[in-house]
Amino acid sequence: MSTTNPQSDTQPDEGPRRPRWSRRPAEGSPAAAARARRRSKQRRRLSNVAALMAGLVLTGALYSTLAPGAQAADEGSESSAEAAGRELYERSCISCHGENLEGVPNRGPSLIGVGEAAVYFQVHTGRMPLVRQEAQAPDKPAIFSDEEIDQLMAYVQANGGGPVLPSGDLRDGDLAAGGELFRLNCAQCHNFVGEGGALSSGKYAPSLEDANDLEIYAAMLSGPENMPIFGDNQLTPEEKRSIINYIQTITDMPDPGGAGIGRIGPVSEGLVIWVVGVAALLFGIFWMGSKA
Repeated sequence: MSTTNPQSDTQPDEGPRRPRWSRRPAEGSPAAAARARRRSKQRRRLSNVAALMAGLVLTGALYSTLAPGAQAADEGSESSAEAAGRELYERSCISCHGENLEGVPNRGPSLIGVGEAAVYFQVHTGRMPLVRQEAQAPDKPAIFSDEEIDQLMAYVQANGGGPVLPSGDLRDGDLAAGGELFRLNCAQCHNFVGEGGALSSGKYAPSLEDANDLEIYAAMLSGPENMPIFGDNQLTPEEKRSIINYIQTITDMPDPGGAGIGRIGPVSEGLVIWVVGVAALLFGIFWMGSKA
């Protein structure tokens, strides 16, 4: 009976195995070029991520440094006129125009974007605060002083923005050009000489006889009631000054011949002459008839 040799089934011992190291591709070969491209992509990605992180860190550092200073500057600028204007607004205007100038439905419009021009016109002419809701706000003596009006203007301008009032002489425009512009843009509502006139639905164009230069300019900038807004694209500042010069010139012009009769020219004068003449003729006829 044969027996197998156990040593014949085992593999001969080849000794310790050597680690297999991948060979480096030779320089200039396609594999080396592909490997270089992969490394270049990785380096670019890492550099982009590093640049992004550096930008974010720099932006955060700048914001944390500059934002508190800007906020402090804003708070400090409200300590005088704007703070006083805020108190006046919260006491007299907030019930109709809202806590943040956004307006209240069926009470008062938004004041965002109207600017100090609208505040000056409405408050200086006494139209605001409004006594009651009606077709048009009538002008009346102003409730606030000039200083308080300036404070309200500063508050609304700082928080709502909008048109600002000009400075300097507002009558230095051309008189003839002002008359032509007034007849073209304003006479259909305000009469040829600014006497005003009736409009529809209980509204009217007010007389310009007692309006000062700044009120007229502010009205053109803000467009109160039914009046359209005449921004600088519609009428330049020089044209606005020309219109003001015309209005104030005809308002201050004396009437040496007697009553102005509306200053609308021969129509009113002819009507007066006709009525007076016919009345004089009838009186003469009746007098002569009574004597006969």
